[in-house]
Amino acid sequence: MNRSFLSVIVFISCLIGFGCKNSSTPTANTGSEIKIGFILDNMNEERYAKDKRFFEEKAKALGAEVVFASANSDVATQMNKVENMLSMGVKALVIQPVDSNASAAMLNMAKKENIPVIAYDRIMFGAPLDLYVTQNSFQVGVLQAEAAVKATNGKGNYVILSGAEGHSVAEAITSGVLSVLAKYPDIKVVGKQYHPGWSTELALKTVENTLTRQNNKVDAILANNSGMAHGAVQAVAEQKLTGKVFIAGADADLASIKDIVVGKQEFEVLKDIQPLAEKAAEAAVALAKGTEVVFDETVDNQSGTPVKVINTPVYPITKDNIEERIIQSGFHERDAVFGEKKL
Repeated sequence: MNRSFLSVIVFISCLIGFGCKNSSTPTANTGSEIKIGFILDNMNEERYAKDKRFFEEKAKALGAEVVFASANSDVATQMNKVENMLSMGVKALVIQPVDSNASAAMLNMAKKENIPVIAYDRIMFGAPLDLYVTQNSFQVGVLQAEAAVKATNGKGNYVILSGAEGHSVAEAITSGVLSVLAKYPDIKVVGKQYHPGWSTELALKTVENTLTRQNNKVDAILANNSGMAHGAVQAVAEQKLTGKVFIAGADADLASIKDIVVGKQEFEVLKDIQPLAEKAAEAAVALAKGTEVVFDETVDNQSGTPVKVINTPVYPITKDNIEERIIQSGFHERDAVFGEKKL
């Protein structure tokens, strides 16, 4: 058989799919082929559109494709989303758990496929975890409590509106609050309640009930997020106590920032979303490529293996620094916050 005839046979074999290889042929592992799974608890809160956008933009800039899903605040749904993404061939998973304490099955599922998992915003318990990217939630509570103590001269009746029970962020923020209040014997916590789904409506009812029980003698309300703070604002307004009760929230949602501008709320904590989302995307791409990531500390997630943590900063927000922290940073647009007004 001459060489030219053999070449023809080889060429035809390649065309019909017998797997010929050529060093110039692109492989399936090019940067653009890396798939990263990103699953949020839900898309009901204002901030989550930003988490999604910043994460996707950073991942795309790094040459990765993002497969996104919302779990609709349901543990079973989140499990299904994880299973679907693993079947789609993602090379890393970034998960904001619906319930931190119900995360082991998801972690073990990914572990069997040798897929790294990053816990986003909330830690995941019960099985080895590759990385936890978070904001300093304990410090959120500290900042809220310190501002409240200053406003009330270290005394009075306080209400703590905690997020969903079982969420590591809710526990950390509340712990931060209590760590400060414990130093002030003249402060009494007259209400402390978990709220499923971090619900504005449920927080509104909690504050209404507490105000009734205390004959409106409440001096400060500290909420784990902006949504619950907004519920507190409504409840306080109903009793004509606006400006007389110190109210703090966290996330710096637009409604709460506008409430600060008009004097309905006194304090927010900005948990800047862009660095959180971008750090998570960078880490996911790195782990997908088998690259080590730089971390700040380690924590225990009840798995027997220390978890590496990347922390991103949080900032106090008052009427005095909205211009600098909120507008100039681009967190919210000037017109959305002030309309035609300026500070």
